[in-house]
Amino acid sequence: VQLQASGGGLVQAGGSLRLSCVASGIIFSHNIMGWYRQAPGKERELVAYITNNDRTNYDDSVKGRFTISRDNAKNTVYLQMNNLKPEDTAVYFCNSRRTLMSTPRWGEGTLVTVSS
Repeated sequence: VQLQASGGGLVQAGGSLRLSCVASGIIFSHNIMGWYRQAPGKERELVAYITNNDRTNYDDSVKGRFTISRDNAKNTVYLQMNNLKPEDTAVYFCNSRRTLMSTPRWGEGTLVTVSS
């Protein structure tokens, strides 16, 4: 299983970024895909996930600003991030799992830095 995240970078507060995560080695359409983030000195936390029937869930801190979506034909999950804030600065990781109770598979992260 490989999960390759990309799209991170440096952006000013109020700006936007779109993260992508391409998966291989799994039946993508059968998996719940999620985005997590880890800020320096903090634990990894859920940002959002999307189920195999497109049901979504967001952390309260990103509701109304971030949108998760998936393209099963491209084995890719996206995270559109708008109105970014300095507190969104973190390494963002994607993961996949068959059910919400399953052990997730993790990919490499991509760094998002939001300057004030």
